[in-house]
Amino acid sequence: MLVLSRKTDEALVINGIIEVKIIEISGDKVKLGIDAPRDCKILRKELLKTMDANKEAANSKIVSKDKFKQLLLGADKE
Repeated sequence: MLVLSRKTDEALVINGIIEVKIIEISGDKVKLGIDAPRDCKILRKELLKTMDANKEAANSKIVSKDKFKQLLLGADKE
């Protein structure tokens, strides 16, 4: 993992086509601006995990309540 320090209004470029700019820093929150091609899918990680859990549940014939709850709550975090 690459870790960088950036200040407000500074940016980084990924693969020459995606720009991530620091818009605002307030306390422990950072507001990012992302300029990327429209065909580049950008998702929050927690949304992606929920979507994966939903797909897994839909593909299973039977999912126990505990397993579904574990998937949704992220009890199997990395």
